[in-house]
Amino acid sequence: MELAPQVFVSGQIFEEDVRLLAKQGCRSIVCTEPDSAVPGQPQSSDLARVAEEEGMVFVHFPVEPGAVTAGDAEAFASTCEPLKRPVHVFSRSVAHAIRLWEMSE
Repeated sequence: MELAPQVFVSGQIFEEDVRLLAKQGCRSIVCTEPDSAVPGQPQSSDLARVAEEEGMVFVHFPVEPGAVTAGDAEAFASTCEPLKRPVHVFSRSVAHAIRLWEMSE
């Protein structure tokens, strides 16, 4: 789903998804989910390793779902602004990633 020009969002991604995103031209990935939030969720460090191998930037910006503050949104905007586009933002809950992006705009 496209949130803004060249900014996309999805639910949880896995290592093979990172490779696919790279093939599709994605240049930056932002994870808003805390590590180990759900059993079976890949660690952000593992996804970051694959992203780096594929020539992408990976940012781990964990925010607890349902607890997003204005300060979180401001810091998120500052984090995302310099990233090369297209950017892919994800969390286990798509709604969480969308809310964070909307608050940061």
